[in-house]
Amino acid sequence: MKHASAFAETPMLPLGDPTQITFDRDEVEIVPALPTSKSGKQPSYLADHRKRLRHRFLSGGAAAMPDYEILELTLFRAIPRQDVKPLARLLIETFGDLNGVLSAPIKRLEKVNGVGPAVALELKIMETVTHRMARAKVMQRHVISSWDSVLDYCHTVMAHRDTEQFRVLFLDRKNVLIADEAQGNGTVDHVPVYPREVVKRALELNASALILVHNHPSGDPTPSPEDISMTEQIHDAANALGITLHDHLIIGRSRELSFKSQGLI
Repeated sequence: MKHASAFAETPMLPLGDPTQITFDRDEVEIVPALPTSKSGKQPSYLADHRKRLRHRFLSGGAAAMPDYEILELTLFRAIPRQDVKPLARLLIETFGDLNGVLSAPIKRLEKVNGVGPAVALELKIMETVTHRMARAKVMQRHVISSWDSVLDYCHTVMAHRDTEQFRVLFLDRKNVLIADEAQGNGTVDHVPVYPREVVKRALELNASALILVHNHPSGDPTPSPEDISMTEQIHDAANALGITLHDHLIIGRSRELSFKSQGLI
């Protein structure tokens, strides 16, 4: 039997039972509740802690807050009446940092004691918002003048994935980013890429240039012989149709590798 979680996402007090308990809908078990006041409110020390965190965040202190405290703020809504600091710290310890927590697949998140559907949903919503904000900074922008934002976006979306993903950034003749599409998802060390499909999609979008991007879950962005061969095939196919391949970026955990800067294109 699975052990009861110390966290209850939807605390409820059964009618007619004087024992203080909560029902965790994620674990479908009865688990002990934190002490509450006679009014049924959360303990004052817990309310004060949440109030202090929110005040620090809203008063401009967000930049100095560690990852686990930002995570606490996110968990407040999913677990409204319990101390979420231990869970926030456990998530950071398990996945490395805030980006790692948000990027973790739902199935892996729910293996962490205390995480159920409500918590997983909050985290995936936060991940989606983060991705869309990063994407908004590069879409319909001149890529060369927004290069740092392009790199930030690629790292945000791909650096913490546990499987490889291949994306293509499609540019118009003015090097403005007109589309960003995932062309394939693979395993921990391989993703299928079809040069003909990449070029075909570029023609459909009337793109004049491409930037290829894929990640290495190992964290090391060093290109494999297969990466180099695939890039050459796409370069040749695109070049034959007057489409420029600007670069191929491999995203690692903390750094990226540019084929262009390495003289591979």
